[in-house]
Amino acid sequence: MSKILMTYPEGKFKALTMSYDDGRAADRRLVRIFNDHGIKGTFHLNSGLMGTGDRIGQEEAAELYRGHEISAHTVTHPTIVRSPREQLLEEIVEDRKALEKVAGYTVRGMSYPNGSFNRQIKEMLPHLGIEYSRVVEATGGFGLPDDWMEWKATCHHKRNLMELAESFTQLHKQQYLYLMYVWGHSYEFDTDNNWDLIEGFCEFIGKRDDIWYATNIEIVDYFKAFRRLQFAASSEFVYNPSAQSVWISVDGTVVEIGGGKQVELK
Repeated sequence: MSKILMTYPEGKFKALTMSYDDGRAADRRLVRIFNDHGIKGTFHLNSGLMGTGDRIGQEEAAELYRGHEISAHTVTHPTIVRSPREQLLEEIVEDRKALEKVAGYTVRGMSYPNGSFNRQIKEMLPHLGIEYSRVVEATGGFGLPDDWMEWKATCHHKRNLMELAESFTQLHKQQYLYLMYVWGHSYEFDTDNNWDLIEGFCEFIGKRDDIWYATNIEIVDYFKAFRRLQFAASSEFVYNPSAQSVWISVDGTVVEIGGGKQVELK
């Protein structure tokens, strides 16, 4: 029997994703930095606060975040474990509705406002169209999440960012899949006067041939597409019912399983 392993697109085994909350004006500079270095980010927005203070307005958001992901963060950013269920439902569903009008696509991800969540909220989210949600706790490592509704990042950008980036780029054991996930708030670079930190990080880690640069939802979708692959009992062929391609390693050889295709693996 062949040894079959999931890989990231094009056979890569390392992925990077970035996650930034609140949609403040500093996102403009952060998006430019990401774009310059081929890095993708997910931006969690409060639709009810857009255009107030220094927050990005709805009329600007679609173009600003093009090529990245617009994700939910509730309408008004409450501490949702203290909210009644009726308000919780409205905060999430109405945020999705408003953001989908801006983005032009289905908003299926979220980060918890103020890091506030509990088991009941996690169990409710799939029924509200949410497929993942990020927490504020970080792991300091490069593992994959056990629970998409309690997705822990590798680090906040204030915590050993460059040391972790150097460790990540040196990973070489291809029997594993690695994910570096960085989160924060773009306005913190203004507050801390350290834009050089994120600029240096992106210059160092961007545009590498062995890293898949993805948004949060692209990672979720890819894993779900892999889980939908239909392998023959003998593992001699596989059918991909999804629209997107999935890549696997078969005895060390990278094989692309195109959307809607059946591929021989002998």
